[in-house]
Amino acid sequence: MLQLDSLLTQPKWRVIDQSTLGSLFEAKQSFAIDDTLCASVGKNSSPATLRSWVHHQTIVLGIQDTKLPHLQEAVSFLHSKGYHVIVRNSGGLAVVLDQDVLNLSLIFPDTEKGIDINRGYDAMVDLISYLLAEYDVTFEAREIVGSYCPGSYDLSINGKKFAGISQRRLRGGIAVQIYLCVSGSGSDRAEIIKQFYERGKGEVQTKISFPTIVPSTMASLSELLHVNLTIPTIMFSVLTTLKKLGGQLETSQLTESELFVYEENMKRMVDRNEKALGM
Repeated sequence: MLQLDSLLTQPKWRVIDQSTLGSLFEAKQSFAIDDTLCASVGKNSSPATLRSWVHHQTIVLGIQDTKLPHLQEAVSFLHSKGYHVIVRNSGGLAVVLDQDVLNLSLIFPDTEKGIDINRGYDAMVDLISYLLAEYDVTFEAREIVGSYCPGSYDLSINGKKFAGISQRRLRGGIAVQIYLCVSGSGSDRAEIIKQFYERGKGEVQTKISFPTIVPSTMASLSELLHVNLTIPTIMFSVLTTLKKLGGQLETSQLTESELFVYEENMKRMVDRNEKALGM
């Protein structure tokens, strides 16, 4: 049951669908775009925004991952497996993105009173509840030990994680982001991250506690539901849900003024990655 004060009940949703841009669309761009939209929504020059995004063969590292003692060796391993590697502009740990992983960002204005951090997470959990309602399945929001990028808002079915939620607050805006493993092998993705950490840490005892990945703790929704799900199918359900909740949907791209801010944010992302990865 949707709570009356759920952030999903917006009068208008701006929709930016970037789920079909293909392999040339880089993950660095996505994080710069979300920061741009946080600023626009935060100053009320944009309504609440849904952005969908897909990136091919990409490993997104958190800032903490760059402290691995053998980082370059670990990154070289990922490159040898055909993955692009970037460092995002926020916390968390390594995640796998590919053509079967859908990312969604819900971007809200923070109010004068301030939106409680759990309320932001709960909005995304509400959305996933709607998406899975037709499948007669129960999912949990709790940390799945052994998964990659573990957190208290890991989403799982029967102990197997299929999604993770993060949150970024910037310039009066709140971006609640989820990576949703729609299809493919969750354990194969986890195996890549397991080997990344094994190579990156080596035999060194680190002050930072990096996760020990157990590939069997992860699966895709298609695997868990025994249904052949696709990203377009999920996207249709997302848009239908927001419309049912009373929101007017308005498809959009970045405005001219937003593109100027985006270029500045993109430069910061490029500089961050050059500094962290030397590339």
